[in-house]
Amino acid sequence: MIVNISEAKTNLSKLVNMVYCGEKVVIAKNNLPLVELVIHKPEGKRKLGLLAGKLEVPENIMEEDSDINKMFYGNEEKNAQ
Repeated sequence: MIVNISEAKTNLSKLVNMVYCGEKVVIAKNNLPLVELVIHKPEGKRKLGLLAGKLEVPENIMEEDSDINKMFYGNEEKNAQ
């Protein structure tokens, strides 16, 4: 079944029910098919901990890095002038 957008707005609940019952519904604009209504299929659950044991966090992770500070703040000698 192909319906134009204005008709789909008016009959959305009816169209959703039709799709749920197995009907194919395509929404068109100026009789040009744009989208198809489909039943939602939930994706699988995300798995946590996929990288557990595969990464090492360095001991100095919280220490400042002088090269990175220079990128953000520039040389202190220039700023002191």
